[in-house]
Amino acid sequence: MSKPVVLIAEELSPATIDALGPDFEIRTVDGADRSALLPAIADVDAILIRSATKVDAEAIAAASRLKVIARAGVGLDNVDIKAATAAGVMVVNAPTSNIISAAELTVGHILSLARHIPAAHASLASGAWKRSSFTGTELFEKTVGIVGLGRIGALIAARLQGFGVTVVAYDPYVTPTRAQQLGVTLLSLEELLAQSDFVTIHMPKTPETTGMIGTEQFALMKPTAYVVNVARGGLIDESALYTALTTGEIAGAGLDVFTSEPPKEDGTAFPLLSLPNVVVTPHLGASTDEAQEKAGISVARSVKLALEGDLVPDAVNVAGGVIDPFVRPGIALVEQLGQVFSGLAASALTSLDIEVRGELAAYDVSVYRLAALKGIFTKIVSENVSYVNAPLFAEQRGIETRLIVEADSPLYRNITILRGTLSDGSVLTVAGTLAGTRMVPKIVGINGYEIEVPIEQHHVVMRYADRPGIVAIYGQKLGEAGINIAGLFVAQPDASGRALSVLTVDQPVPDAILDDMRDAVGADLFRQIEITES
Repeated sequence: MSKPVVLIAEELSPATIDALGPDFEIRTVDGADRSALLPAIADVDAILIRSATKVDAEAIAAASRLKVIARAGVGLDNVDIKAATAAGVMVVNAPTSNIISAAELTVGHILSLARHIPAAHASLASGAWKRSSFTGTELFEKTVGIVGLGRIGALIAARLQGFGVTVVAYDPYVTPTRAQQLGVTLLSLEELLAQSDFVTIHMPKTPETTGMIGTEQFALMKPTAYVVNVARGGLIDESALYTALTTGEIAGAGLDVFTSEPPKEDGTAFPLLSLPNVVVTPHLGASTDEAQEKAGISVARSVKLALEGDLVPDAVNVAGGVIDPFVRPGIALVEQLGQVFSGLAASALTSLDIEVRGELAAYDVSVYRLAALKGIFTKIVSENVSYVNAPLFAEQRGIETRLIVEADSPLYRNITILRGTLSDGSVLTVAGTLAGTRMVPKIVGINGYEIEVPIEQHHVVMRYADRPGIVAIYGQKLGEAGINIAGLFVAQPDASGRALSVLTVDQPVPDAILDDMRDAVGADLFRQIEITES
């Protein structure tokens, strides 16, 4: 029997090859050479890549035997995950390989800004001796604000505390108990910006977080403050940053990531490169020997697991392993319900029940717990979320989870309910099902309201005191903004007379329009929810 074929498309460490072991036929190709890649991928079972190889729909279509795409790193911008999922190809990466390297680079940027290390080096290397030009500041007794207290944020907090700094953080999904364990004080974003001498951002890049540090936020900061971004390009509005740096609104910035990489002369990031109060590096967060070796070994192990039919911890699109065909279609639904849940949550989650009711009770649905947590954390942590690290995120935050399986389901053949207790004491429920022979994923309940809304990419959810004319009010606001309502469901009012509307719209609604809609209808619950495909 022939061995499975693994194609190495970029230079990887010898330890990666060793981790694959003797049970595979190893081939190599220059993945950046398209004319070489397409024929080479035709008959392989797995391909290992880094950032230079583009595995798009064309490459996936050319690979008739392909089962696994493995990216030895964190980012997956060069992989068409949707096309891979449609073709039944698993995509894996190494989500934890670079977290220490990224945390250490962040600290390096903070120190470089505080002591003007790059500028002083350049000056001395050019023959000048200008000690007085590079007087810096101590970190001791300063305040460092961490925006996003995930794994990288927590590592940074631990490392900075040795400098005698006060660490504060903004993360709406971290409980005070978890923050206390890390020695960190939770603040609102506005409070953090106003109090911090150094601000470092570690959020996922989503429509909600893109440009989250902009003109209004810089206006809140001290003129002596510095901002650092080693997370994702675009989290900081680069035009607003340039203005803040050149007008003295803030003291300086450290940047490892940019909206366009490499920065182009006609792009917003390019002028930043020449400013004397900016320290820049070319996306080096994962560029250490240790991180590269960890990444290679991690994805090699994932490839082995996948080709052996086992559950793959770091699969980003499918769970892998032996999952009954009757159970598998519900995985995407439960992930989507998790995203809806996190979009509706007003405070940090403290406990979660995943209830599966109906005919599915006769099957092993343990993967639904993983899918729910993956969906919940997808948009609230900066790291890529997988079926194994999602429970770790929950554990780190002290979130208790239970899987409850019951055969009784009076209204639906099968229904999955996510019921969570939040840190403010409230309880949030979101329910969904797969409807009809086409198995259309639908939301069928939110906080006791019975609805039936197909899950799409863009939704707006609002609760308000029921009265005539409300639909016309928000319909007019959206119409004036050129936004089409593709679907609408208005649930019957509850005992307090409040109705729930769930809208499906064809594009994201700008914040200004959302504010107008909220004020116009007097909503006490108002959320825009963006569903990201897994």
